Amino acid sequence: MPKAWKKDAGKLTATQKAKQAADAKQVIARNKKARHDYFIEKTYEAGLVLAGTEVKALRAGRASLNEAWIEIDRRGEGWLIGANIPVYSTGGWTNHAPTQKRKLLLHRDELAELAQRSKEKGYTIVPLELYFIRGRAKVEIGLARGKQEWDKRETLRRKQDMREAERAMAEARRRQR
Repeated sequence: MPKAWKKDAGKLTATQKAKQAADAKQVIARNKKARHDYFIEKTYEAGLVLAGTEVKALRAGRASLNEAWIEIDRRGEGWLIGANIPVYSTGGWTNHAPTQKRKLLLHRDELAELAQRSKEKGYTIVPLELYFIRGRAKVEIGLARGKQEWDKRETLRRKQDMREAERAMAEARRRQR
């Protein structure tokens, strides 16, 4: 093998770099409160049915999942309710309603499982993250069980202990140098 080939063996071409960037997950919104208020037992990736102005508003990075929830109706269809995607600034008369219901695209068996489990006592379905992957808008949803107040305090305490331990280890590493 010629030396010139070996030199360029680990480098990516411009098209390969562009493809990797398109495949990367671009997070638009996170529902931090959901992970605080619920134990997430299982997660699913669902597509969204969106209007053109909704997609443009999402690409501008403007959305909120704070007051959103997922509902499975009698026909077995999943809906994202309460998610706020603000109106697109240059949309005009074609603009969408900011908090309208948006249909979820999931496999039939996933919808059936979610519908069955959400009917059990203490379970709900919450949106966790809204993102683009390969140019498509997706929402990560979780089958969740509610936390008690003491569970929330315990989680915060554990998080704080981990943060303090990491800080102490970093300081010890700095002293060794």
